[in-house]
Amino acid sequence: MQLNDPRLFRQLAYVDGQWMAGRSNHDEPVLDPANGEILGYCALLDAEQITGAVTAAERAFAGWRALSVDERGRLLQRWYQLLHEHREDLAHLMTLEQGKPLRDARGEVDYGASFIQWFAEEARRAYGMTIPSHIPNAMLGTLKEPVGVSVMLTPWNFPLAMITRKAGAALAAGCPVIVKPANETPFTALALAELAERAGIPPGVFNVVTGEPATVSEVLCTDTRVRSVSFTGSTRVGKLLIRQSAGSVKRMSLELGGNAPFIVCEDVDVDEAAREAVAAKFQTAGQDCLAANRIFVHRRIYDRFLERFAVHMKALRVGSGMMEVDIGPLIHRRAVEAAQAIVDDALAQGARLMAGNQSMAPGANFFMPTLLADITPEMRVFREETFSPVAGVCAFDDDEAVVAAANDTEYGLAAYIYSNDVKRIWKMMRGLEYGMVSVNTLKMTGAPIPFGGVKQSGLGREGGAQGLEEYLDTKYFCLGNMPGPSGS
Repeated sequence: MQLNDPRLFRQLAYVDGQWMAGRSNHDEPVLDPANGEILGYCALLDAEQITGAVTAAERAFAGWRALSVDERGRLLQRWYQLLHEHREDLAHLMTLEQGKPLRDARGEVDYGASFIQWFAEEARRAYGMTIPSHIPNAMLGTLKEPVGVSVMLTPWNFPLAMITRKAGAALAAGCPVIVKPANETPFTALALAELAERAGIPPGVFNVVTGEPATVSEVLCTDTRVRSVSFTGSTRVGKLLIRQSAGSVKRMSLELGGNAPFIVCEDVDVDEAAREAVAAKFQTAGQDCLAANRIFVHRRIYDRFLERFAVHMKALRVGSGMMEVDIGPLIHRRAVEAAQAIVDDALAQGARLMAGNQSMAPGANFFMPTLLADITPEMRVFREETFSPVAGVCAFDDDEAVVAAANDTEYGLAAYIYSNDVKRIWKMMRGLEYGMVSVNTLKMTGAPIPFGGVKQSGLGREGGAQGLEEYLDTKYFCLGNMPGPSGS
């Protein structure tokens, strides 16, 4: 692996300022999804070692929270600067282990770094409040205090940004963190640990543990010293983590599955809407919780939309992320098989295959962009989060009916509306049961915004002022027998 700074490639866990190997001889190989070659190995820590990370974080908590907000901010700003200085190496690592195009990986480094900078500054605004007293000779108010040791369980599709969005907030609030990256993509997380150490973040404050997912989650979620758990991933796993954490009543922040509707009204430019829908569907090869999953198009423009969507989709370049491409591989062969199963199910129930020739796939882990027309609620492509480059499109006639169809899911993360009618937009936006609604644009995320969903798409918010609150407790105080204005 050719990096400008070879020390960024780490294959050991990082606990209490030390690089730590697993005690067994069964470290897990990490594969390049584009070609199946082994990039390196993920150390599998045992339960005792993972518990040791909690002990280290707990020990570091008092010193970290005692630093002034400016001192913590300076360390975070230095970490932010180091991410930018090593942008190319971080992007290279990310593309090799995750598969996304190098251009997208560079964008993720910038996006991920922005959360560190944002929270380094936002922590200065973790205000308490003074409460007008209803008690004679008393002063009432609130303080904001860090919750304590915080755990981040992060996914493989955004192996850098999902860490910084969580850890940036927790660290700024005064909480030490333990990150568990996906075993498919550990190297980006470990490079972040190397840069955190260089930035001067003290031992025990930022830890990265690697191991068997079931072992790690059980140890961390049942340890009473862990006060907060943040997870990005499937709704199924999120429910498991809630059950594991219930015994110690932990603070939970969950960003779970999505089944995003993309509604195209008849008053828009059809070609522009089709181009935007292609971009919304195929970002990160469709392996994105914000990806357009069900595309609803007004019947008056349905056929033209399908034609233009197919044209723009076929123009996408598929191949290794190290090349000039638009779509890289899926994360592993199981993802390819799952995508094909969803297509087969739709076709068996009457959907039309408008485009998507899998014989052109450049490798075992690649799935060519696929367009299915006339999907129905009975099909898996409609009911499930496909997490693949498979686009399902159907027609609608009535605004109320399409909003009802869009809401007909257990998920409620993000939705898209394309229309030029302000009153129509407002009515749809209020009617959609989603935590985030984007109108006439794809770009809606970023450090200042509260990212999160409703229903079974999660709990809490990440980013913005609300993201900091996830790692702060409110302490109320009442100071009695205080002197009055005259001093008496």
